[in-house]
Amino acid sequence: MALISKKKIPYRINTDLREYLVKYQREVPLEIHYTDLLRYSNAISLYDLKGNDTLWLSVFYDPGDTADIFQALKTIYAHLKVDGDLSILKHLMVDRVDLCTYGNTRPFRIRIVNQINDNFDYFYIKNADASRVYGLELEDIFSPNQVSYMTSGQSLVEEHIAGIPGDAFLKTHIGDPNLNPIRLCKEFVKFNERCFVRLLGDMHSSNFVVDITPDFEEIYYRFRAIDFDQQSYEGKKTVYMPQYFKQNNTIIELGMKYMTSESVRQYQMEERSQIATRMRIEKSRATDIMDVMADDVISSSEYVALLRRDLARHYRHQAFMECQTMGQIVRASLMLLSAH
Repeated sequence: MALISKKKIPYRINTDLREYLVKYQREVPLEIHYTDLLRYSNAISLYDLKGNDTLWLSVFYDPGDTADIFQALKTIYAHLKVDGDLSILKHLMVDRVDLCTYGNTRPFRIRIVNQINDNFDYFYIKNADASRVYGLELEDIFSPNQVSYMTSGQSLVEEHIAGIPGDAFLKTHIGDPNLNPIRLCKEFVKFNERCFVRLLGDMHSSNFVVDITPDFEEIYYRFRAIDFDQQSYEGKKTVYMPQYFKQNNTIIELGMKYMTSESVRQYQMEERSQIATRMRIEKSRATDIMDVMADDVISSSEYVALLRRDLARHYRHQAFMECQTMGQIVRASLMLLSAH
């Protein structure tokens, strides 16, 4: 089983990473930051449609400050969605600001409503931990999913990633008669491989969503990470393999029933080939972010030594033993793709 025993230590964005974010237009000057949202005056518990406590708080601000705060939040949404086109603001309203009371990040979630059609969307504001930034950037480059995010000083803004939360999916959809278990398990194998290659950890069922797309003959599934806090931090290789989290056992058991070792190997090879293709297409950006990450300190030397030893054994490739940082280990893992 994959276990994380200690709370992750946050790492600030350094000068080189900031320059990268500016170069690729991820750094945007914003009028309001994470610390500003902490100055709420009141809060109430938020319950779901079934009356269950979500462990989120809906927060409220002093009446004299609310209008300015909400205007700033709508401006952030415009930057995130339409490249800063403020003409959309007149149709938008901030319906709710929620604060998560559990986990490491304690993010704020902002609910935005389009007043023309009552359609709504969310985005998140968090502290800009460097691990999270690297995780989002690697997701955007090396996965089939585009991710919209931006930084402003020590604040991080992330789009909402739509999908059925993994834990809810495994409870309610596995018994669905329309479920295609082979397609589902295939996508989990590919998700597992993506996480392991780029060393995104802690992908238990609460940290990913399942995106379901009906087609004219079939249903397609995609597993998408929604938490990037554990990008290249832990020292145990199993933390980077979703198959080893007990919360994911339901789908592992399904895979054991419907998949052969040959088909699993095929899907792993397919995903590695696709990551290699993305790396070639995004060569300049991939090289830039890996150069920055290779020189950055985003974990302890103890974890680095443990992980490089684990991966050297796993791949039977001694180049990992020369790595001095987590970024160098990620780069060594990616380089194996182009070597085959």
